Amino acid sequence: MENLFKLSKNGTDVRTEIMAGLTTFMTMAYIIALNPNLLTNFGAEGGELWNAVFMATCVASAIGMFVMAFAANKPFAMAPGMGLNSFFAVVVGNIVAITGLSYLESFRAALCIILIEGIVFIILSVFNIREQIVDAIPLGVRLGISPAIGLMLMNIGLGSNVGIYSAEGGPFYVMRDFFGALTPGVAKTQMADGYPAMILTVITMFVGLFIIVILAKRNVKGAVLLGMLAASIIYWVGDFVFLGANPFASLATASWIPPVKDMVNLTLFKFDFTDFFRIGWFTAVTLIITFCMIDMFDTIGTLVGTASRAGMVDENGKMPNMKEALLADAVGTVCGACTGTSTVTTFVESASGVEAGGRTGLTALTTGVLFLACMFISPIAAIIPAAATSSALIYVGVLMISGLSKVKFDEIDQCVPVALMLIAMPISGSIGHAIGIGLISYTVIAVFTGRAKEISIVTYIISILFLIKFFLAV
Repeated sequence: MENLFKLSKNGTDVRTEIMAGLTTFMTMAYIIALNPNLLTNFGAEGGELWNAVFMATCVASAIGMFVMAFAANKPFAMAPGMGLNSFFAVVVGNIVAITGLSYLESFRAALCIILIEGIVFIILSVFNIREQIVDAIPLGVRLGISPAIGLMLMNIGLGSNVGIYSAEGGPFYVMRDFFGALTPGVAKTQMADGYPAMILTVITMFVGLFIIVILAKRNVKGAVLLGMLAASIIYWVGDFVFLGANPFASLATASWIPPVKDMVNLTLFKFDFTDFFRIGWFTAVTLIITFCMIDMFDTIGTLVGTASRAGMVDENGKMPNMKEALLADAVGTVCGACTGTSTVTTFVESASGVEAGGRTGLTALTTGVLFLACMFISPIAAIIPAAATSSALIYVGVLMISGLSKVKFDEIDQCVPVALMLIAMPISGSIGHAIGIGLISYTVIAVFTGRAKEISIVTYIISILFLIKFFLAV
């Protein structure tokens, strides 16, 4: 392990790396069930397709992480990206409406987009073009990526991840709805039977957060993982005692046999280019470009932001082995297309493993092995309460926000792009879109303050592409 992952050189050891991999897994295990839910209308399109996507999620994610571990030696985990999977489901629905094909046929047609995207990224990565795009992001914008991701993690932890009541949704809505619900008023009446569950969820989330903070302050190794386990126990006890539910009931009826046959029959290498191009060449090309842009900058943002937090970048904000890390992401996407799932990308939840001490590919390898194991033990991953993962996401988000100390707020041309990214990322839910807004604002300010020559050609091109994307809404 030492020779393979250079543990001592990176200031870590086997135990720390495995704990970090387990921490990352626990914070992102939700995707194993959520991804097939989103891509099959929560099972409405048939249990066989759900099973196929479930298998594809485990297999493609694991392969991507193995490449990340051995080729790049980085602790970043991968899985079908949130947002991209929802967009993929919308595209499948549109293909159904346009062509009259069945959902499964349209699903296979849409997989062509993911395959082309992955192949394009492999080519761009091999020829260092994606790395050049990373280098084209100005340092001022790069410094703001990590704090913006921190706010996004907090938004996930305090919003969509816990899945509790919200009349209107919106960023950080737990803070609004929870504290509003503690006072007599409309909220409690509207939630009705959901009120006790909301109280248990949020209390568990905050208790788990404070446990993590206290353990971390006392320099206890594995503080994030231990805090998540403590939060899980609190939730399970509360679920049983106060809500009268059995948190382990699903284990009794769960299937422990991997549904390999469904993946082989329905999605494994089942591409249909003929049906895909029935939607029209212009629409097809536009969809491919859109997926490429979103995935590229989501991945770049996650890698740069998380690496910055872990101290894996040099004085210019560049991460060693960036090419290999981007290649792992591209390979994961191709494997996702071949097995039957949407774009596989670097997960922002990797930050939790990094914070737990993960510094090498052994962390990614551990997470990948656990994803493969989930083909057999997915019911166990499913009982980890969302409140426990929220505790970890909020904690890591707070730590990443501390990166704002590196931003020169007295320089308005750096302050404005960072401030816009901080707002855009949690609200839009897209790392890529927030980086696009940051780049556009940075470029505009530079051009009109006499510094146009300081901006690289690549930065101009990227800014223009994002402008086109935003205004054409593609």
